[in-house]
Amino acid sequence: MADVVSFRKEESNGPLLREFDGPVLRLTLNNPPANVLSIALMEALLAALEEASVSKEIKVVVIAATGKLFSAGHDLKEMTSHRADPDGGRAFFERTIRLAAEVMLTITRLPQAVIAEVDGLATAAGCQLVASCDLAICTDTSTFCTPGVNIGLFCSTPMVALTRAAHRKQAMEMLLTGETIDAGTAKEFGLVNRIVPQQYLRQVIDKYASIIASKSPQALKIGKEAFYRQAEMPLADAYDFAVGVMVENMLARDAEEGIGAFLGKRMPEWKEE
Repeated sequence: MADVVSFRKEESNGPLLREFDGPVLRLTLNNPPANVLSIALMEALLAALEEASVSKEIKVVVIAATGKLFSAGHDLKEMTSHRADPDGGRAFFERTIRLAAEVMLTITRLPQAVIAEVDGLATAAGCQLVASCDLAICTDTSTFCTPGVNIGLFCSTPMVALTRAAHRKQAMEMLLTGETIDAGTAKEFGLVNRIVPQQYLRQVIDKYASIIASKSPQALKIGKEAFYRQAEMPLADAYDFAVGVMVENMLARDAEEGIGAFLGKRMPEWKEE
């Protein structure tokens, strides 16, 4: 693993904090007390992700949160306040939920790897956010749930990310019962990659980010896009698609450089896109 030598600079953008640590962009939800995904927070998060998507310097994005909750999901108070609108709130509800879906899709389509750093409760759309990230690392006291069914609102949009991250029957268990699961169960379900003590969370996240940032950005971009595309295909179609991707990848400059470096027993020099 190549060490990343960098400086850290933090910027505040309303309910979202942005910290640049060399090739790593750290986005921290900062909407106390529950880090609800209000319109303002989602718009800030979407803007930061879109900006990162065209950056040549950013190699990894980390999504974290302040306080004791990762995120309690949609801002139900904000949404409920629009029930007095002439349409009963329909337009605002659709705006809110579609914006959340756009944030999740943007994470999946981002050329950089996205890591969720979870310390605390991630519920409903907050759980959806964790499930949408490429990797998720949490503390041993973190918890997760999709409790919409408890309040008459099935977590249909969180379901999309959850069923693609967790095993199907376990995802359905969370959706049907609305019960909270602990970190160990979340790992067993496939929702998170690793569980670490709280005092080591940032250290482990930084290590993962550093390892990923040391890889070919071209290969990571190709691979991440291919991963999500093939996952939705039948097996034979997925192999056919992946063959084409790998052939094109073999012809790319970074593959030529990486293989040459491996055979020549030297460190590769990746081309900046």
